[in-house]
Parts: sequence; C-alpha cells; structure tokens
Amino acid sequence: MALIVHKYGGTSVGSPERIKNVAKRVAKARAEGHDIVVVVSAMSGETNRLVALAHEMQEHPDPRELDVVLATGEQVTIGLLAMALKDIGVDAKSYTGWQVALKTDTAHTKARIESIDDQRMRADLDAGKVVIVAGFQGISSEGNISTLGRGGSDTSAVALAAALKADECQIYTDVDGVYTTDPRVVPEARRMDTVTFEEMIELASLGSKVLQIRSVEFAGKYKVRLRVLSSLQDGGNGTLITFEEDENMERAAVTGIAFDKNQARINVRGVPDKPGVAYQILGAVADANIEVDMIIQNVGSEGTTDFSFTVPRGDYRQTIEILSKLQDSIGAAAIDGDDTVCKVSAVGLGMRSHVGVAAKIFRTLAEEGINIQMISTSEIKVSVLIDEKYMELATRVLHKAFNLG
Repeated sequence: MALIVHKYGGTSVGSPERIKNVAKRVAKARAEGHDIVVVVSAMSGETNRLVALAHEMQEHPDPRELDVVLATGEQVTIGLLAMALKDIGVDAKSYTGWQVALKTDTAHTKARIESIDDQRMRADLDAGKVVIVAGFQGISSEGNISTLGRGGSDTSAVALAAALKADECQIYTDVDGVYTTDPRVVPEARRMDTVTFEEMIELASLGSKVLQIRSVEFAGKYKVRLRVLSSLQDGGNGTLITFEEDENMERAAVTGIAFDKNQARINVRGVPDKPGVAYQILGAVADANIEVDMIIQNVGSEGTTDFSFTVPRGDYRQTIEILSKLQDSIGAAAIDGDDTVCKVSAVGLGMRSHVGVAAKIFRTLAEEGINIQMISTSEIKVSVLIDEKYMELATRVLHKAFNLG
C-alpha cells in the first residue's frame, strides 16, 4: 500500500460529469489499497470569471480581497468532489488551504509556501478517508487567505506530497504526458516516457504548460517522485519525472522545444555606463515583485549603454511606468518596449556533450527569415526572443531540425 497524491487541473474537473469521473478514478486507487490525497483546481474558466468580477469592482483589485475572491473557485470543487466520492461509497473529507493549514508568506496573489501542518490529513488517512485539498491557496503569516499564483495547484500538490512523504505525486491533466513540444503546434510531437528533473525545470520555466515550474522545483528539492498522466483516458504510464539520466541521453542533443508568449521586452536606452546602473533599473522592478528573465546590455562608444530585459507580458505597462518615473534620476535617454514578442527554447541534457547546438538553432531560424532579438543560454538550454508572429513556425522548424518527431 502506498500514499499517493493525485492532482486534477481545471479541465479535469471542468463539469459535474468530469468530477464524477475523477471520483471513480480516486475510488479505484483507494480500492487497490492506497491512501489517497487529492488536490484540485477550480473548474476550468472559473478563475478567469472571478478575476473579471473583481475588475468590475476595482480597476486594480485590492490584492488581499482578490485572494478572498479567487480562493472560492477551488472551494467549490473540493466540496463537489467529496460529495461525488461519498455518493459512490468512498468516505472523503475536503479542506481549504487554510484548514490544512498550508502556510505562506504575505505576497498576495503570488504567495510562496513556508510550511504545511499535516496532522489533520494524517488523522483522516489513518481513519480510511480520502483527503481532498483545495490547490492554489493557503493562509498567510498574518492570518489572511492567500493564493499562490497561476498554476499554484501543481505547487500545492507537490508540497503536500513532500510534507506527507508520499510515494508518488501524480499530476492528472488533459494530456497523457510530457511531449517534445506542444502537439497542437507540432502534430509530430512525441510523448516521452521519462524526462529528468533538470530538463523539466527548464521546460516548465520556458513555457511548457504541462507542469508549473515551482512544482518541479519543490519535487526536485524534496525528491518527490512525480508523474504526469491523463485524466481523460484510462491506461498508460504517462511521463515520469526522474532524477536519473537516461543512459541513451547522449544520443540526442535536444530533448524538447518550449515556447512562451508571455513575454515583453523593455528597453532602457542611453543610460550612463557606470557601476550601479543595472541595480537602479532592475532593483526598482524587483521591488514591484516583477520577475525579470532575459537581460542584455550593449555598451556604446560615448560612455552610455542600452539595457534591455524581458518581463511577463502582464507586467509590461507597470514596468514601463516604474522606469519612466526613474528616467531622469538614472539619466536614460528613452524608455520603450515591445509586448508582441515570444521566447522559443531548445532544452536537453545532451547539450553538455554536443557542440554546435546554438549554431544549428541560429542557422535554422535564419533560413526561415526569423530575426533573433535576444539570446539566453545555460548548460542545457538555448532561448531566443523573436517576434510573436513567428512562434509556431520557429517551433516547427526547430523540432524538425533536431529530429524530435
């Protein structure tokens, strides 16, 4: 008998019928003798609906009150799933994030998990119950409802699995595993039986929507066995996220191609080329809790430099406003940007033992007339920032160039 955490996303619980199907899947696992903890998202589309309602009340909703509103989405789902399980004879008990309690910091709408009290869950499991927990939410150190940001239900599931020392955390979604790229863009994309945590962290951070990056980081830190499976079909082993490198990994330089539309480029032009300028620019952005990704600096010949970086598209306007207020104090000649860009990335442990991967990427894109605006690399990935209109074309040609189909 094993302790297994199931996580079901919004699509998997998107209707009463699908919630009943989830209940049957959970009941089957329970009948096999496993202890089961289930983490669920809000029904698909519900979080967007709640955000829209909040914006009808305030142009910029108060973060604390927004979290109060958003947390109701998962609360509905846990109650419905508990009812569905009881209806088929499986004893179940639902918990909101604050009831568990999953404790977070005070960064509303982007909270980070600090600790989990597993006492109530263990008592219910010992009593033979299925425990159902609302994903995406917790309680802050100030006693307020908090949410973890988009994709936070994955993070909740892995964090609970770590706290409970679960044998496996199974992420059920609308796809049957991790693919070499999005099969909706490249029909020839191939499902991988295994992928390393290192690669999955890169893929998740670079735009792969199968797993949220914070969940993969948690899994890696606490050595949680993680598996991606389909909630819409029976059978199959999905994709196992493993700590062990495939013995054949060296045969392939690239494992997968990821893309991300959630990008905007910020340009700070003509600032003095002196120590501290980068901190003045990025420090102000960090103070606003805005994440910065790709960064380049071009030093001019007259003691000035152009500084460019990327932020999430939703933070584009706020970043421009922040830096415009600092323009005079940092001595910038101009501040502008572009929110019609995207990032396309190639990922693979094989890059460590293969040369020419970046050159092959650049040549492949050049042959299609795709201009590269920014480049970022690590030991196992190469990312390029390009015009958004070329995103699908770039993904297809790179997938083909590295024979990933």
